[in-house]
Amino acid sequence: MDDHLARLEEELDSFAVQERRRALNALWDLAGEGRVSLPPAGSDVNLHCHTFFSYNAYGYSPSKFAWLARKLGLAVAGIVDFDVLDGLQEFLAAGDLLGMKVSAGLETRVHIPEFADSVINSPGEPGISYHMGVGFPTSELSGESARFLARLREGAEARNRELVGRVNEYLDPVVLDYDADVLPLTPSGNATERHICHGYARKARSVFGSDEEVSGFWAEKLGVDASEQGELEGGTLQPLIRARTMKRGGVGYVQPGSGSFPWLAETNRFILDAGGIPTHTWLDGTSDGESRMEDLLKVVMSTGVAAINVIPDRNYTAGKADRKLENLRRVVALAEELDLLVVAGTEMNKPGQPLVDDFESEELSGLAPIFLGSAHAVYAHSVLERAAGLGYTSEWVEGRFPRRADRKAFFREVGRRLEAGREEVLAGLDAGATPKAVLERLRQ
Repeated sequence: MDDHLARLEEELDSFAVQERRRALNALWDLAGEGRVSLPPAGSDVNLHCHTFFSYNAYGYSPSKFAWLARKLGLAVAGIVDFDVLDGLQEFLAAGDLLGMKVSAGLETRVHIPEFADSVINSPGEPGISYHMGVGFPTSELSGESARFLARLREGAEARNRELVGRVNEYLDPVVLDYDADVLPLTPSGNATERHICHGYARKARSVFGSDEEVSGFWAEKLGVDASEQGELEGGTLQPLIRARTMKRGGVGYVQPGSGSFPWLAETNRFILDAGGIPTHTWLDGTSDGESRMEDLLKVVMSTGVAAINVIPDRNYTAGKADRKLENLRRVVALAEELDLLVVAGTEMNKPGQPLVDDFESEELSGLAPIFLGSAHAVYAHSVLERAAGLGYTSEWVEGRFPRRADRKAFFREVGRRLEAGREEVLAGLDAGATPKAVLERLRQ
């Protein structure tokens, strides 16, 4: 790659949206001139990539992820950020420019009262579950939807500020000013625990005069010697800071209760009202709650869940048939039996995570068609909801497709046949449209 291309790709991660937009347009022009090769869409998908609007280990913006996904020929790409939809409009616009099928969503944590005594997918935290909404048509919300989204952001910030106060006491003299040391690490003020860890790693370098002093400080505070710390601001040290000071057993940790996060039912009401698809996230099947997956899915589906999310890359070891792989296959089979969509992707919020799963591996090849079909359905939902309010969870669908199997088949077909960049063929539809009329539009 020449220096000009490298510089443009680096500018895609600028905190200035105008610079990101200019860089993406310039890269698209270079592709049009044949200076960048962009393959046709294949069959790989990633619908769960965090961006720098929550935390991406590589600093990727929505535009950067869109560009890299297009260079790899992903069939469908999707972003998911914690507690915000800040990257949605940028990512959808990037998909339009690049001629790529995309979707956008958010991730948060919820309380599930029916499982209040069971650990679900948030380790050591009974009743608390990571949860998602995917395929949101817009981030321009109003009324109670806008207020709920604001509360998610405000709640996360309040927890972060309290956390920093507790950890500061332990790590003194390495102390953070949340406004001065943490918020500048984010483009829109939505910091996460991972940003805080980055801040502590940077602050230690500024407080102490040598690498030896920095390493000695972390050895004392974290109980790990220099050989385990890695780079003193890098991807090995920061997870150690998080694990030893912020997670269960750490000095900054506070056990969440039923009022720490919104309840599942109210979160799903928000997702549905905002035009998204409520999506239950699955970890690895080893917790008490996930060992009773049929009961858990029955509960979450009663509040509107229509999909599950899986992270394939962390649930198998190449060449090894282990318990986690067996659990992954089992939960996907259960989702298929219940006619739930299966949203798959790599989070990219930890160093070393790939941009896309190895769907040609022996372990994932049999699951890949399910992931692709579900990705097409989420994409179709996003487009139809944006165009006419006819998404996967709309009243229109409830009336036209009372059976979940028929609904899933229809949206998979729409998403497969709809050409990226030609979404305007669905403009002008309304609630009187028939499924046949929708499909006929795709022949135009």
